[in-house]
Amino acid sequence: MLSCLTLSLTVLLSEAAADTVYGGELIFPPGPKHDHGSSIVQTPDGDLLACWFHGSGERTADDVLIQGARKRKGEDAWSDVFVMADTPDLPDCNPVLFVDPRGVLWLIWLAVQSNDWGSSLLKYRTATEYDADGPPAWDWQDVIHCRPRNLEPMYEELFEKAEGIIGPLLESSPSLREAYEGLKEATHDKLLRRLGWMTRIHPIMTSDKRMMLGLYSDMFNCSLAAFTENRGETWSFSEPILTIHLGNIQPSFVKKKNGNIVAMMRDNGLPKHIRIAESTDGGITWGPVELMSIPNPGSSVECIALDNGNWVLVCNDTLDGRHKLTAYLSDDEGASWKWHRRLEDFEKEEGSGSYPSVIQTDDGLIHCTYSFRDRAVEGSTIKHAWFNESWIRQGRTDN
Repeated sequence: MLSCLTLSLTVLLSEAAADTVYGGELIFPPGPKHDHGSSIVQTPDGDLLACWFHGSGERTADDVLIQGARKRKGEDAWSDVFVMADTPDLPDCNPVLFVDPRGVLWLIWLAVQSNDWGSSLLKYRTATEYDADGPPAWDWQDVIHCRPRNLEPMYEELFEKAEGIIGPLLESSPSLREAYEGLKEATHDKLLRRLGWMTRIHPIMTSDKRMMLGLYSDMFNCSLAAFTENRGETWSFSEPILTIHLGNIQPSFVKKKNGNIVAMMRDNGLPKHIRIAESTDGGITWGPVELMSIPNPGSSVECIALDNGNWVLVCNDTLDGRHKLTAYLSDDEGASWKWHRRLEDFEKEEGSGSYPSVIQTDDGLIHCTYSFRDRAVEGSTIKHAWFNESWIRQGRTDN
C-alpha cells in the first residue's frame, strides 16, 4: 500500500546479486483527474523527460491536454508538472516522445475533433532546445495527413472471406450486422480512411534517416506504420496490419538483426492474447497476424531491443483487468520469453498499472513509465520504474 501521496521508492534488492537494480517512484502525487498514456525519453545530456495526457476524461472531455515533467540526471525527484501541448477546447491524447539521431525532440499526439476517436487528427511538434526548466522550446509544428496503402482493396478481400465465415452470425444479430455494414461503408469514404489514426508507442529508426511510427484505428480496428525520411516534411504509409478477426491495435515495432520488423499489438477483441505480425520489407507489407502465448486484457504493450540484442516486453498479462504489469525478457528475439517479473501485482480492483512506455538509457538501465492507481490512495498518477536485466532474471523462469 502507498504510505503517502508523495511516494518515492528506491529499492536495491540486497538479497539478490550485486548488479540487480530496481527502483520506482511516482512522478507527481495522485490527483482526481485522469492521467494516462505516458511516454518517456532520455535527452542527450542524460535527463529523463516524460509526458502523458491529463484531464476530466479522454476523448469526450474537452479539457484534456498533454502534460510533462523532467528528471535531471543525478537528481532524485521529478520537476513540477508543465504543459507540453493544449489544443483549445479539444481533447489532446496519446502523446509519444522521441529523440531522433540528430538530437531533435519530437512530440507526436492527437487532437480529437468531435469527441470520437474516429475524428482524431495527428499532430507533431519538434524542438532543438529542450534542456531548460519547463516545457521544450518548440520550433516547428505540423499535422500528419494519413493515406494508408491499399486499405480499401484489402478490406474488400477481408469482407468476402468474413461473410463466408460469419454470415449466419450477422443474420442473427442486427447490432453486429449494423456495425459490420458501418465498417464496410467507412472503407469507401476517403475522409474516414484518413482520419482517426492514432499514436501510442515510440517510433523506431529503421535506418539513419527513416523513422517508423506505429499507428492504429479504433474505427478500422487494425494497425498501420507511418514513415518519414525527411524529418516529417512528408510521410508515407504501410498497408494495414490486418486479420479477419480484427482487433490488433497499438503496434509496438522492434527490428530483428536480419532486418525484419516485428509488430506486437494489443488484442482489442478475442481471444485476448498479444497479437504479433512480421514484415520482411521494412514494414510496408505484413505477414499473418498471429497470437502470442502471453495473455492480453485489451491493454497497450511495448517491446524494445536492448543494446545487447535481448528484447524486453512490458505488458498486462491477464485475461481480464490491468492489475498485473509484467516485464518479460527474451534472449532469442521473441521466439521465447524465458524470464519475467512483476512490476505491479495488485489484487483485482485494488489497483492497476498499465500502458507502459519503455526505453533503455545510456547506462544500460531499462526505464518504464505507466498509468498507476492504488485503491489505498484516491486518484491517478504516472509511475516511473527502472531496473536491469538481472532484476528480471531474478523473477520467474520458463524453460
